[in-house]
Amino acid sequence: MLLTVDVGNTNTVLGIFDDKEMVRSWRVKTDPRSTADELWLQYRALVEDYDLTGLSICSTVPATLRELRTMIADYFSDVRVTIVEPGIKTGVPLLVDNPKEIGADRIVNTLAAHTLFGGPAIVVDFGTSTNLDVVSPKGEFLGGALAPGIEISVDALASRAAQLRKVELIKPKNVIGKNTVEALQSGTIYGFAGQVDGLVDRITAELLESYSAKPTVIATGGLAPLIIGVSETIDHHEPDLTLIGLRLIHERNA
Repeated sequence: MLLTVDVGNTNTVLGIFDDKEMVRSWRVKTDPRSTADELWLQYRALVEDYDLTGLSICSTVPATLRELRTMIADYFSDVRVTIVEPGIKTGVPLLVDNPKEIGADRIVNTLAAHTLFGGPAIVVDFGTSTNLDVVSPKGEFLGGALAPGIEISVDALASRAAQLRKVELIKPKNVIGKNTVEALQSGTIYGFAGQVDGLVDRITAELLESYSAKPTVIATGGLAPLIIGVSETIDHHEPDLTLIGLRLIHERNA
C-alpha cells in the first residue's frame, strides 16, 4: 500500500492507497518544530494497521521536509519513496518565469486535475493561502493567482479591529447581516466566493483567447466546503486532489 503525505503550512493530509483506491485519509496539524522521531510516532499511530510498500510526499514547509528526510532514512529505509522536488518526473511542464518558485503542491494538483478532468482547467486550492492554478489543454502549468487564505484574513481582521472578533465560519441566513456575527460571516463567505468567481472569470477570458475552450474549475483544500456552496463558477469538488496527484507521480517514478 502507498502512503501519500501532503505537508501544508497549516495542516498535513495523509492518505492510504490500495492500488488506485484510497482506503483511508487523515488531517493533522503541521508543526514545523516536530522532530523526525515525533513525526514517526505520529505517522506510525495512524498507519500501523497497513502494510506500506511506498511513500509519496510533497511539502511546502522546508523545516518539516528536512525532518521527514531523516524519518525516512531511519524508519522507511525498506520502502520506495518519492519526494516531489527537482529531478522527479511529474509530466507537468512549468510555463512560468521561474519554475523553481512553484510549490510542489501546485505541480501535484496540476497533474491530478488534468488526469481527472482534462484541460484547460483551474484548480482553486483553499488552504493557508487561496491558490488558483491554471492548467492548459496539454496539462501544462500556466501560472495562476495567489490570495490570502480565509482563516488568515479572519485572524488579521480580528487582531486589527478592536470591536470585531473571530466567528464561526458558516454561511449566514442572509447576505445582509443583522448583527456583527452575521455581517462578518457574510463578508467572509460571500466575499471570498466573489473573489474566486471574479478571478475565475478573468482567467477564463484569457484562456478563451488562447485556447477557445472554457476551463473546468475544481475546488480542493481544507476550506473548500465553506465556499463551494455559494460560488457560481466551481464545477467540481475533489478534496483528495493532491493525494491523488502524489499517487500518480509515485507511479510515474516507479
